[in-house]
Amino acid sequence: MGVALCAALVLASASPAFADRYDKRRAGHPLRIAAYIIYPVGALLDVLIMRPAHWLVNQEPFKSAVGHED
Repeated sequence: MGVALCAALVLASASPAFADRYDKRRAGHPLRIAAYIIYPVGALLDVLIMRPAHWLVNQEPFKSAVGHED
């Protein structure tokens, strides 16, 4: 009962989320258009290459060989 009451209070006090207003002057900027294309590529490289590489370097014997610290 107490958990439900706390959840109801949290939900009641939350303010609604709104998206940013569309500004056609900023949305059409060439660098922003490039970022729309480049960002997913960078996120994919992070997930497919950088995170596994970090995990690998965090394991012995690589950890001591490259001087990785926790």
